Amino acid sequence: MTAILGISGYYHDSAACLVVDGEIRSAVQEERFTRIRHDADFPTNAVKYCIESSELRPDQIDYVVFYDKPFLKFDRILETYLAFAPKGFRSFSRSLPVWLKEKLFQKQVIAKALEPIFGDLGDRLLFSEHHISHAASAFFPSPFKDAAVLTMDGVGEWVTTSTSIGRGNTLETLNEIHFPHSLGLLYSAFTYYTGFKVNSGEYKVMGLAPYGEPKFVDVIRENLINISDDGSFSLNMQYFNYCTGLTMTNSKFADLFGAPARGFNDELTQREMDLAASVQKIVEEVMIKISRNIRHETGMRNLCLAGGVALNCVANGVLHRENIFDDIWIQPAAGDSGGAVGAALAVYHLGLDRERVLRPNTDSMSGSFLGPEYSQSEIVTRLNASGAIFKELTDQDVATYTATALAAGKSVGWHQGRMEFGPRALGSRSILADPRSPTVQKRLNLQVKKRESFRPFAPSVLREDVSEWFDLSTDSPYMLLVTGVASSKLSQASLADSEKTGIARLEVQRSVIPAVTHVDNSARVHTVARDVNPRYHALLTEFKAQTGCPVLVNTSFNVRGEPIVETPEDAFRCFMRTDIEVLVVGNCYLLKTEQPKHLIDNTTFDLD
Repeated sequence: MTAILGISGYYHDSAACLVVDGEIRSAVQEERFTRIRHDADFPTNAVKYCIESSELRPDQIDYVVFYDKPFLKFDRILETYLAFAPKGFRSFSRSLPVWLKEKLFQKQVIAKALEPIFGDLGDRLLFSEHHISHAASAFFPSPFKDAAVLTMDGVGEWVTTSTSIGRGNTLETLNEIHFPHSLGLLYSAFTYYTGFKVNSGEYKVMGLAPYGEPKFVDVIRENLINISDDGSFSLNMQYFNYCTGLTMTNSKFADLFGAPARGFNDELTQREMDLAASVQKIVEEVMIKISRNIRHETGMRNLCLAGGVALNCVANGVLHRENIFDDIWIQPAAGDSGGAVGAALAVYHLGLDRERVLRPNTDSMSGSFLGPEYSQSEIVTRLNASGAIFKELTDQDVATYTATALAAGKSVGWHQGRMEFGPRALGSRSILADPRSPTVQKRLNLQVKKRESFRPFAPSVLREDVSEWFDLSTDSPYMLLVTGVASSKLSQASLADSEKTGIARLEVQRSVIPAVTHVDNSARVHTVARDVNPRYHALLTEFKAQTGCPVLVNTSFNVRGEPIVETPEDAFRCFMRTDIEVLVVGNCYLLKTEQPKHLIDNTTFDLD
């Protein structure tokens, strides 16, 4: 037996993953335990979960591997300062003490953090390179024997973009683009400039883009980024501040677009929507050109994606529709958390030269259901201790009662089985609702999720029915492809569009499932297969039997600013502080109207 623990951390989305004999046994983000969103601290709780759930002793773990190399990262920071000196001294002087105290000697820091669990790790502690970790997380769990691999993110050590070929248990790097030229940082610059938080607000820019027109595409191409025919690119650093300053963009960037960066609390205008639409088009253009070039150079029929840019499901959908490759597989935890998976697999396959075992017609991520789960007896004990009032149902009644509540217009908190790994709720820690309701999108955003009204919701659909309801005929198990709603399901108002602009476009009822139809008639589709998530599939089947609709609104079980719920207690607290009307945890069924009044949390939420 060979057991390898992968770890990512110290930037954002710290995580741990355990691989045993090449099989991914568990993977989880630290934020789910600490309740600190995007927690960057060492993933102590995640490490403990991975080991304890495996029933292995710490001394049975052969290697612990960190997902990047701190010395290379420090080398990049030092060389960047020297290249721009004396400009940027303020930024450099702030980061240098932290690097000298902690990050430069991260091997000792990591060894010390693991010492209470492992004792002296000695030569069992290893380090992978950041983009090797991303590439390994993309290719090795994929269902492909061989494939082209594209990784794109902000930055690791030096690399921001890489292309590789995966064959069997090998990865061969073909091309790299280095810092400061980064598609991820370009997108983050627009995230900052449009008034959202970097490393968490990129989803908002993507969701805002369909409200705008790509009016600034030429301005971006002519001033900010040079894109070659093969997709390679370089940024004009005169407009950016992330190398030398404490912000993403500078005054020259603001002058280019005619105004300073939007403040977090400022009103969204059509300008921000047009900026979002424009940078989204640039990302799509680069991804398509790089992909065409990889296909031409390698002849590979399949493509694997990872890195934070691979979470841009709109660009993924455009790439899918281009039919450059026969098939595309995207790592569901494509960001830094997935680096823990890739680091462990890189050691197993690249370091130890162990063969891959492919699963017929599926990947090896187990639906991304790799986190903690709770037995029915544990759930009952925990809910009783929380003061919850509930009744226990049979398996069939869980589906029947829940589908009936959803069909009646109620919102449902759904906590079942093993928790998902990665940023998407996939029917294990989800808030569900009826997609046929024209009021659900606004109500869920403002009264349940406590977030901006423009944010779209994703549909979960029975895999066997996906092509009837959406312009998609393939699997989308990780909610990473945006596609069109089938024209047969669109309304006349949507087909004709309307004269409304901006946020007012939300008022148009675009389809028979308006709650999951975005303003451009698209949807971020999540297909649900019986063999991957049988309980959620049973719920969708029952909802279809009652309503004729095999689709549900599926959004992550959390409120703004908090991670997805992990424990039954987390689920109950979120239930009691929002307008969720029904909670289903395992076989326990809770109605809000039956809960003790003194437990209702009237906390208000700041939408900054």
